[in-house]
Amino acid sequence: QVQLVESGGGLVQAGGSLRLSCAASGRTFSIYAMGWFRQAPGKEREFVQTINWSSGSTIYADSVKGRFTISRDNAKNTVYLQMNMLKPEDTAVYYCAARGQASSPRYDYWGQGTQVTVSS
Repeated sequence: QVQLVESGGGLVQAGGSLRLSCAASGRTFSIYAMGWFRQAPGKEREFVQTINWSSGSTIYADSVKGRFTISRDNAKNTVYLQMNMLKPEDTAVYYCAARGQASSPRYDYWGQGTQVTVSS
């Protein structure tokens, strides 16, 4: 099992920045990749970014490219999401997730989520 705990959400004005953190514990050696997802009220959960735990390679959603940056600190078992130039449409609950296998795109472990609210 892998446990994930997010932090860093909050209220920010449009154009501002926030950094989310996600600390992993438990069987962290089994993590293949970690990702960030978000879900706005009345909408489906959507992919934001993912990072390969060993190589550091990343994949971004087009909606956040150039504004959000994902990174990880393997020593601390922590992944970060630096969010710049925030827009009201970025308002959502942000979830951290861990993927255990390269052969499966499924994310097996999820955090509890952290609220990000961007005011106009």
